[in-house]
Amino acid sequence: MKFLLVFDFDHTIIDENSDTWIVRCAPEKKLPNGLRSSYRPGHWTEYMARVFVYLGDNGVKEDEMKRTMTTIPFTAGMVDLLGFIGKNKELFDCIIVSDSNTVFIDWILKAADFHAVFDEVFTNPAAFSSTGYLTVQNFHAHRCAKCPKNLCKRKVLKEFLDKQLERGVSYTQIVYIGDGGNDLCPVMFLKKNDIAMPRQGYTLEKKISQLAQDLSPVECSVLVWSSATEIMSYLKLLIKE
Repeated sequence: MKFLLVFDFDHTIIDENSDTWIVRCAPEKKLPNGLRSSYRPGHWTEYMARVFVYLGDNGVKEDEMKRTMTTIPFTAGMVDLLGFIGKNKELFDCIIVSDSNTVFIDWILKAADFHAVFDEVFTNPAAFSSTGYLTVQNFHAHRCAKCPKNLCKRKVLKEFLDKQLERGVSYTQIVYIGDGGNDLCPVMFLKKNDIAMPRQGYTLEKKISQLAQDLSPVECSVLVWSSATEIMSYLKLLIKE
């Protein structure tokens, strides 16, 4: 009996968007208008690549970025939830599927000592170049029309589950915890026994309730949360069953 917990990162594990938080490192803590208006829908990673070039051009170094990123607050109750999962790792496999990047997530999890809670992190690969600039790439290529160009979370989840099955691991239930519009695609992949946990007041919750109004509801159960202690209460019930 094992459960799979799938977490989004921005506005789910942390209470901010890591990509917009890094702007605090920029001169006057803001980006020039031309750069800000260069974003095209579905092409966030390319936009962030330009932001990182701008930061590098302005002499922002790795240690300053790291200091800034590790001040991001965790979402209410999240520290307790991750601590609880860490103590019950024999029951929970835990992955992150995020549109952030490997460097940011790594820094934040390691600083808070939560690295060991997660079995795998699926996010856009990032690294510092020889000149000290942060570079980021698309996570993968996919054919899903609903998702941003760089990441289809349903594809990630499906490939992870297939790989686990090959290893002889299947899950009693998948619990998907997220907030954003790009979390809807993987939620629609979940089965009747699984559960989606959208964060209250965020895009994912709104999209799920819109589907229900359109009489094409998601197949899985839905439990809305505002504090991660509510997620922890659910998981405690789950392992008591």
